[in-house]
Amino acid sequence: MLKENEENSLQIERYEDACGLIARVGILPLAGLIPGHPSLDGVTPKEHWHTGTERDPWLWRARFPGDGTAAYGKFIKKKAVLISADWFPMVQRLLGFDEEPEERYRDGLLSKPAWELYQLIRDDEGIETRELRARADMKSPDRKKEFDQALAELQGQLAIVISGVKEKRNILGEKNGWSSTSYQATEDWMRQYGVESFRGTREQAQTDLKLNMEDVCTPEAAAFLQKVFGIR
Repeated sequence: MLKENEENSLQIERYEDACGLIARVGILPLAGLIPGHPSLDGVTPKEHWHTGTERDPWLWRARFPGDGTAAYGKFIKKKAVLISADWFPMVQRLLGFDEEPEERYRDGLLSKPAWELYQLIRDDEGIETRELRARADMKSPDRKKEFDQALAELQGQLAIVISGVKEKRNILGEKNGWSSTSYQATEDWMRQYGVESFRGTREQAQTDLKLNMEDVCTPEAAAFLQKVFGIR
């Protein structure tokens, strides 16, 4: 179990060590979200963020899903979290749905904007935000909120993951402007990195995840996550 004083003393400066922490704790929020549990910004030096160097955790966030270390997205309470490849199948079983997005849309469980975005993401792996908004005809400022809500809905249902970021470049190939988040259908990301779906029941997933949390989480963190995942 990760002790509170151990959590507070963590100091990570290398990407490889961050990968090790994710593998160890299973779920790592980008920022503080889970009581008594580490977050990426809490275990890395503040001065390394947004520096554009190999020690920049803001750049790491795109590497984790890009090499299959962890799924990345706003999966819990609309907050960005990293979930290790080992834990993700259990989380998907508990927070995701048995029905395909198309069936959920027909049943009124997925909004029309979310369904439209899902189809674009499914058909173009790694599509980035700017292109996605353009193809969905949501580039106008008055549709930005609708676009953001649809993306959050898809991530909350674990239908899509953030697969990385793409740099904006001019016609000369030079970096020009802010990088843009890219997305991928969850099933495609899992297939790409050999992450197999959980084959047991929801009850089995709850049991397995609870055992995992007992090994690495403080009681406070375990209580929070058990509530999120509906574990009693």
